[in-house]
Amino acid sequence: MPKSLTEDAVKQYHEQGYYFPLKVLDDSRNAECRANLEAFEAAQGAPISGATRSKSHLLFKWVDDLMRHDTILDAVEDLIGPDILCWNSLFWVKEAQSPMYVSWHQDLRYWGLDTNDLITVWIALSPATLESGCMSVLPGSHLGELMPHQDEYRDDNLLTRGQEISVEVDESKTVAMPLQSGEASLHNGRLAHASAPNRSNDRRIGLSFHYMPTQTRQIIGDWDSAALVRGEDKHGYFTHTPRPEKDFDPAVTAFHEKATNAVRDVLFHDAAKIRQTI
Repeated sequence: MPKSLTEDAVKQYHEQGYYFPLKVLDDSRNAECRANLEAFEAAQGAPISGATRSKSHLLFKWVDDLMRHDTILDAVEDLIGPDILCWNSLFWVKEAQSPMYVSWHQDLRYWGLDTNDLITVWIALSPATLESGCMSVLPGSHLGELMPHQDEYRDDNLLTRGQEISVEVDESKTVAMPLQSGEASLHNGRLAHASAPNRSNDRRIGLSFHYMPTQTRQIIGDWDSAALVRGEDKHGYFTHTPRPEKDFDPAVTAFHEKATNAVRDVLFHDAAKIRQTI
């Protein structure tokens, strides 16, 4: 029996490649998480950007804690089993009335991970609505071969290379996944997905965690890291990330730099040019 998800939810995820919504945070905890992020942004005088967006659980203790939330891990365990690594944590912020968007793409086309079972858990720290540019998915696109992609490097695209599926996506077959604050969606790393610009008057703040079975390998990079968040790792293909005892723990920040450089090398493998991170 599943720990968290219903049997119908598990069936839908495996057949269609996605499930939503999953309630993760109550209003108080969600407000605390958003306040933590925005206090950091106020202190640095700018929105979160660049390498700070990635492997953020190594910089912010509250992100590391959220990555290990039992509600999330119970749902992930229902889908891929009890031994779980988290490869990355990543902020997705679109400012109010922002033109930033995410083109149609499949993550495992360029992440260098040899698994069909990677799960992205995307948590809304502010409402992700149709107006604010919530995620849309193409059901069933996680099955079969990965689609061809091309790099567009458009300035308003949040993706590293502006990568985009190079065949037309039939928008009539796509499904939008709006979320309220504190809710999450789950989708397979092979599933085609995208999101539109934020036309609302509030920031659209998302935080994604990328979970995978411990038998997964990194097949592009020579070295990579992941957090062991549940169970055992009997394979040892990834260096386990340390846990910060506080935000910007000096004992962990150097590891963050090495870890994000490794991810960057994977993402720009064979790219025509390296784009500055957003």
